[in-house]
Amino acid sequence: MPRFERIPRENWPRAREMRKRPTAAERVLWKALRGKQVGTRFLRQHPIGPYIADFFSFDRRLVLEVDGDSHADPLQEGYDERRSEYFASQGIQVRRYSNRDVLSNLDGVLKDVLEAVDANRTAE
Repeated sequence: MPRFERIPRENWPRAREMRKRPTAAERVLWKALRGKQVGTRFLRQHPIGPYIADFFSFDRRLVLEVDGDSHADPLQEGYDERRSEYFASQGIQVRRYSNRDVLSNLDGVLKDVLEAVDANRTAE
């Protein structure tokens, strides 16, 4: 199993601050994920190597990202692609959801999350 790169020291307090100020969509999704409600434990705003994942299940090697409108910007798209490539190089699957999807179609998002959790359970 690949080992994570060293986590930059500044990412720990930054992640803590991000947990204190979640977006509305992150707050809604966290309420649905916390406490193993989807069959695995997720951590929120968790540093992984040089990045901070919105939600991370260590057991299932699964990252969930909740993206706002800024992620449609070409520069941001390139950054997101590099993040996803890094996570994949660490054996971590990434699922991305828009704020809009989380806020207007939470059931559909959770169905997709459950499928990813189940798929990663059988890969153990």
